[in-house]
Amino acid sequence: MSQNHKNLDKVTAAGLLITLGIIFGDIGTSPLYVMQAIIGKEKIDDEIVFGSLSLIFWTLTLQTTLKYVVLILRADNNGEGGIFALYALVRRHAKWLTIPAIIGGSTLLADGIITPPVSVASAIEGLQLVYPDIQTIPIIITIITILFLVQAFGTNLVGKAFGPIMFIWFSMLAILGLRQIINEPAIFSALNPYHAYRLLFFHQDGFWLLGSVFLCTTGAEALYSDLGHCGRGNIRISWIYVKICLLLNYFGQGVWAISMHGQYLDGRKPFYQLMPDWFLLIGIGIATMATIIASQALITGSYTLISEAIRLTFWPKVRLKYPSDHKGQLYIRSINWLLWAGCVGVVLYFKESANMEAAYGLAITLTMLMTTILAAYYLYTHRFNKAWIVAFLVVYVLIEGAFLAANMLKFTHGGWVSVLIASVIALVMIIWYRSNIIKNRLTEFVKLERYIDGLKELSKDESIQKYSTHLVYMSNAHRVSEIESKVMYSIFEKRPKRADIYWFIHVDITDEPYTMKYKVNIIEPDDVIKVTFKLGFRVEQRINLYFRKVIEEMVKRKEVDIRSRYESLSKQNVTGDFRFVVLERYLSNENKLPFWERLTMEAYFFIKGFTNSEDKWFGLDTSNVKVEKVPLILRPIDNITLERED
Repeated sequence: MSQNHKNLDKVTAAGLLITLGIIFGDIGTSPLYVMQAIIGKEKIDDEIVFGSLSLIFWTLTLQTTLKYVVLILRADNNGEGGIFALYALVRRHAKWLTIPAIIGGSTLLADGIITPPVSVASAIEGLQLVYPDIQTIPIIITIITILFLVQAFGTNLVGKAFGPIMFIWFSMLAILGLRQIINEPAIFSALNPYHAYRLLFFHQDGFWLLGSVFLCTTGAEALYSDLGHCGRGNIRISWIYVKICLLLNYFGQGVWAISMHGQYLDGRKPFYQLMPDWFLLIGIGIATMATIIASQALITGSYTLISEAIRLTFWPKVRLKYPSDHKGQLYIRSINWLLWAGCVGVVLYFKESANMEAAYGLAITLTMLMTTILAAYYLYTHRFNKAWIVAFLVVYVLIEGAFLAANMLKFTHGGWVSVLIASVIALVMIIWYRSNIIKNRLTEFVKLERYIDGLKELSKDESIQKYSTHLVYMSNAHRVSEIESKVMYSIFEKRPKRADIYWFIHVDITDEPYTMKYKVNIIEPDDVIKVTFKLGFRVEQRINLYFRKVIEEMVKRKEVDIRSRYESLSKQNVTGDFRFVVLERYLSNENKLPFWERLTMEAYFFIKGFTNSEDKWFGLDTSNVKVEKVPLILRPIDNITLERED
């Protein structure tokens, strides 16, 4: 077993506390709204209460515990989890797996927009029990706005308090539930799956209640996504405590609901009915902190998802920032404010948590279905018993298919909002992925050795004004022996660029999250050098800084002389100037492309206009960078008929 896998399975007291704070926020705050969503406008009776509790228990057992905690957590990509990490493990085996990966990733991001509003609103609306006339929308929007504002500064300090707060939250859930259960221990008979069966197949609206029952497991995907932050061992052990606390609270709410036999909820929230009056404001405060932590986890998860999508060429190269030295701490400004705008829009559109619940769950059901498909293929490629793979696939496609069918009822009640958001995200991913395939298919690479003599001659040609002492090009060529033809075009033809040393830098993003390695190939001593960086997909692109470190090492080893070649400056041991050139491609009018490819490329360059330029992505200093626009000619127009007139 590798050291990485040993660390994943390691269990510590500190790790368990951190896991409570990071992993279980979404699933842990679901008692705020699940029972309310299930009972809704139904007349409360024993069949609904016992049946729904039975469904909640078996959903948490089959979906969260068995599928995610026991099975899916096994599939880690160098210690990282999540649907894109799972896709990275199987993508070599079948191209069609891109489809479930994109659908799953886009619906998970859409879920990240609707979860913070529904969680925070469910907690804050408890204030209406104490202050009936209070306006909750401004409070909800203020909390969400502050949450997104602090992201740029990092959440390391605040994050240390997350674990203890969530421990208090889960303990509170258990105690509130136990207070009710002590009076009615017979509620545990709901563990019998027969109650779930009766509700599903004999109650008039039983099957459609699955859409609300599903809300109890919506945070299961986050368990897997945050595998790299906390480790498999810590997640599995802490889930035992979390599940017990959740079930005790759900069953406690069930006891209260039975006491309301024959009545309607009429705006009452089962969760807050468990609290004694003197504790209400304290309970609302703890619930609000728990929902903020849950929202923070989803925001962080969205950043992680986007960073992985960039590596897989599913998303534009937006700038990734690391606001603190804490490992894995990540901030993406564009995604932060897109999420904020989406959250505020959801609050203003739906206004109440009850309305948000009607829209909630549809998108994440699709994510779980896609994870099931990818997981089954992972098991197949890792030579698990085929009978078990078929059983896994059939069982979970049936379960999640039933949840999806029940959730489809929500489409007209607001579910279309999350589907629309997911569709827009999926469209961007498809455009970006397809355009990269089109570009890569027709990007021309040439042998570097063909140009060595030309570069050496150009370097000595004093009839051409010197462009820079050290000229550095960013290259996409994986092979040391190759370079893009456009780079050579830039050096020799666009404007002859005389330099003393030509550097070519290639950045290889690895599947390991925190790799930081480099390799130097001196192709022609003191003339042509290629540097290849191998950076993990969670490492910030700071090429300017890393390249400086490489130069220092090479000077120490006496592999290169970086002093200025100008006679007057060389005598004073002045370091020569470095100039970076980044080639930015645009779609040439000379192209003759099929309609769909042309449309894809037009959309690609339209989206690219709103994203960072290549130099900002690589973290290069703007003072010494030249961005050159070069035409991207994928398929030139031929058969041009022109007549010459004499």
